Amino acid sequence: MPVPADSPASPPELGDLMHVAFRRLRRGWGEQLAPFGLTPYQFRALQAVAGGVAAADGAAEGLRLKDLAERLRIAPRSATEVIDQLQDQGLVERRPDPADRRATRIVLTEDGTRVREQVREERRRQAGDYFSVLSEEDRAELARILSELVRSHP
Repeated sequence: MPVPADSPASPPELGDLMHVAFRRLRRGWGEQLAPFGLTPYQFRALQAVAGGVAAADGAAEGLRLKDLAERLRIAPRSATEVIDQLQDQGLVERRPDPADRRATRIVLTEDGTRVREQVREERRRQAGDYFSVLSEEDRAELARILSELVRSHP
């Protein structure tokens, strides 16, 4: 006799499992950011700025606020608030846009680069702890599967 879908014996839905796992990881990441005085949005902004446009000579040209807002999928006003907060902490600075004197670009400061790397290292450590219950082969397979999902659904 088939088990009803809402029965406790039915296998959990894949989407539900992903949601629970992600929520647990995200909660841990929020706690991990607290000692750095960062919110998840602020860290996402640091990541986006770090991945911004590079000049022909390899120097960072940074991002315009409107481009940052698009990457973060937030309103430009919200991007301005996040950048103001990061600038107050000395993690980013505004520089004149060489292509448009009316515009500015956001770049990481040395402190911003250092803090970003520290957070990323802590995140790698925390993820390593979280996924340590899986065998190395299972972690590699999970990474392969998640990479495929990310590529297939940008």
